[in-house]
Amino acid sequence: MELITAFTGSLGYALLFHLRAGPIPAASVGGMVSWGVYLLSCHFLDGIFVPSFLASAFAALYAEILARIKKAPATIFYAPAVIPLIPGSSLYYTMQSAVQGNWAAFESYGALTAQYALAIAAGMSFIWALCHIQRKLAHRPSGK
Repeated sequence: MELITAFTGSLGYALLFHLRAGPIPAASVGGMVSWGVYLLSCHFLDGIFVPSFLASAFAALYAEILARIKKAPATIFYAPAVIPLIPGSSLYYTMQSAVQGNWAAFESYGALTAQYALAIAAGMSFIWALCHIQRKLAHRPSGK
């Protein structure tokens, strides 16, 4: 059920931002599979940082591969694929705690939200850096 919901959320995001019809199914599948990677990682690993990192890295790798296959920008595949990973509930509770002046809960939820955000950013940055290095090496002149 969670995978279907992740697919639907990614699909809704893609439709909301007027993604062309061609990449919508692949981008939505990316969201479903990246959430599956997160769930599988949570089953075997403790914490939230490493599962979120792995799921984000998978989403970025998935987007890079599809971008090359379909000759399109990677972002149109990455953005919908990462939507299920966004920490909606912890972000909501962080803001709610701040508004209510509950600073202990704000600190707790804020730290959790920051871990999610940092893991997502680190996962995509890691893969994008590797792809950038790979492209530079592939386009390097052969005499150097």
